[in-house]
Amino acid sequence: MRRRISWIAAIIALFSVFFLAGCGSKNADTIVKDLDKVVGKMESYEGSGTMILHTGQQPLNYKVEVWYQKPDLYRIALTNEKRDITQIVLRNKEGVFVLTPQLNKSYRFQSDWPDNQGQVYLYQTLAKSIITDNSRQFATDKDSYVFDVMAGNYQNGSFARQKIWLSQDNYAPNKVEVSDANGTKMVEVNFDSFTFGKKFDESAFDMDKNMGIDSKAKPSDSAQGNASPNASTSASPEASPSDGVTSAQPEQAGDKPTIVDTLSFIEPDVDALPAGVMLKDRLDVDLGDHQGVMLRYTGSYDFTIVESASKDRAVALNNGRVLDLGFTWGNLTEGDSSTLTWTYDGVQYRLSSGDLPQEDMIRIAQSTQVSSGK
Repeated sequence: MRRRISWIAAIIALFSVFFLAGCGSKNADTIVKDLDKVVGKMESYEGSGTMILHTGQQPLNYKVEVWYQKPDLYRIALTNEKRDITQIVLRNKEGVFVLTPQLNKSYRFQSDWPDNQGQVYLYQTLAKSIITDNSRQFATDKDSYVFDVMAGNYQNGSFARQKIWLSQDNYAPNKVEVSDANGTKMVEVNFDSFTFGKKFDESAFDMDKNMGIDSKAKPSDSAQGNASPNASTSASPEASPSDGVTSAQPEQAGDKPTIVDTLSFIEPDVDALPAGVMLKDRLDVDLGDHQGVMLRYTGSYDFTIVESASKDRAVALNNGRVLDLGFTWGNLTEGDSSTLTWTYDGVQYRLSSGDLPQEDMIRIAQSTQVSSGK
């Protein structure tokens, strides 16, 4: 009798284990269907965390804050705490802006960002990567569902794969790791918080509000970055390296102090340069109302980098597209030659080349920030 009771108890326990396991688990297909519904019904969200760039010799850490409100309002703030620099990319009804409040700088882009490119910290990008990759790999890790998928619609061609951790409770992102074709980690995002259905103030996506400007005492449009898309300025970053350069003199030993001393020019990391490329020379240039430095590189690729103090309050960029550099955003114009322009910590950079691949342009730009933080 006791033996029969023991067998019955064992069978009941076994069925209970299978039943509970079946009720508490979801497969990848079910989660993908749920995820598609979440994105379709999503009205807004707010997320914050830490982004780590592993693209240089040393990891770079940034605080990242993401706001989204349907249908197409975005605010992403990246803060380098070590250097106390915050840059904001803002998309509202007026356009796409890159803001640096501490320096009172704002730049306007003609762009459909982020519709034309993926962003590792945007929920839409992560969800789409999972939904569209039919070769996705799936696993569970504590309280997260983990997907290993292709790197999606990122503009950086070095990104090959990404692992995405989603909360089992509501599919909010917990963590993202992006790696190259060799499995080397390139970018990492760790979310501290993520809230769906966030209610934002009416002014949350207003450029003046994010710049800390009193809208009741609004300066003129041309001084705020609300310039007409067809406007141009004397400091337009779209100009070629020779535009506006009235003189260029090689630096000579014993010469009087030049812009090199006042600007603290930055050379790209040697490791970021393509194989076979070396610095040809460094010249001081007169850019009309201010000075700058031109670095000329030659070898397997030829390109120039012009660095100058960013003095204008706002610049309207007429052409090109927004390019995510990780630590900030740049403007890329393409044609017979390509020019990548970006501003960071009060310095405007303009990298121009007729043959340098976009991936190398991004890597070189990122290395200037690494060098400036040394």
